[in-house]
Amino acid sequence: MVIISRSPAAPLLPELIEQFRKIVGERHAITDAADIEAYVAEERNRFHGRSPLVLRPGSTTEVAAICKLASEHKIALVPQGGNTGLVGGQTPHNGEVVVSLLDKIREVDTASNTMTCEAGVVLQIAQQKAADVDRLFPLSLGAEGSCTIGGNLSTNAGGTAALAYGVAREMALGLEVVLADGRVLNVLSKLKKDNTGYNLHNLFIGAEGTLGIITAATLKLFPKPRSIETAFVGLKSPDAALKLLAIAQSEAANALTSFELLSEMAVDFSIRHGIDVRDPLAQKHAWYVLMELSSPSDDARTPLETILGRAMEDEIVDDAVIAANLTQRAGFWKLRRDVVGAEAGGRLDQARHLRAVGHRAGLHRRGQ
Repeated sequence: MVIISRSPAAPLLPELIEQFRKIVGERHAITDAADIEAYVAEERNRFHGRSPLVLRPGSTTEVAAICKLASEHKIALVPQGGNTGLVGGQTPHNGEVVVSLLDKIREVDTASNTMTCEAGVVLQIAQQKAADVDRLFPLSLGAEGSCTIGGNLSTNAGGTAALAYGVAREMALGLEVVLADGRVLNVLSKLKKDNTGYNLHNLFIGAEGTLGIITAATLKLFPKPRSIETAFVGLKSPDAALKLLAIAQSEAANALTSFELLSEMAVDFSIRHGIDVRDPLAQKHAWYVLMELSSPSDDARTPLETILGRAMEDEIVDDAVIAANLTQRAGFWKLRRDVVGAEAGGRLDQARHLRAVGHRAGLHRRGQ
């Protein structure tokens, strides 16, 4: 199986490393420990694994050959995209071979509103390719500058636009997958209205590589919105946020594309430990909502102002600000997306503090 093994992997014999190297070529079989380091640790360094070999195949045929050889010799593989996961699922904990995936966009088809791309394509690049042809690929995550389509689908990523467009599963029409024994399952499709047979591609979405390695996907594209308005709101409780959500859905319907609930602790953490992050509101609040409306017409601001006006009249919202420009909108989203990075910074600050305390107490030992 193409899964993370539960026990330490046996040492990979030199002759097997050579066989893997022949599949992908000398330059794309990484064995140097310094070069492998980036593949075995995630960004917060909470999970740190080990691997004797990282493979960077250049085609589905090469992925199939890797899986076939691994299956024959019972070698565990860990498929890895952008290595942005926060729970260690992409980490080779027990010495598995890492497979880093393909990164070509095969086709953008505006007639069917689809994009077919390989699993290693960075999410932000997919978004930009859609924008280049006046379309929207709505999946959006804090790690979109480095996470990949294969990882998004393998984890069934939610993203900030799930309210309007659904999670990753709803954005994929079909997949190309390499099974554990090296067979290739091609269920790529552009059809939205397809009610025939089993929905095989859905088995692999959210399966995190346990059933096979996703190598390509056909993704849905949507009309690009003409108007986007973003608000940062302060309120007293999650119950108040639910009331605000009900008003927003009543007034804006499908134009409500994002609605993110943040605690005061998360916002404070991002402001204190993030880089160039500021509180959009004058005072602190127990809870916050970051909400966004998108419209195919030229006016998303009027319904947003109506929503906030109703909520303030009903004393649901204590304070709110609507982004005045693209820079302020980006600042709102940066506050939201920097929570994870700020957490890492906060932990680093804490570690530095503990080391300083250890020095003062005479407890620090060289190498610790």
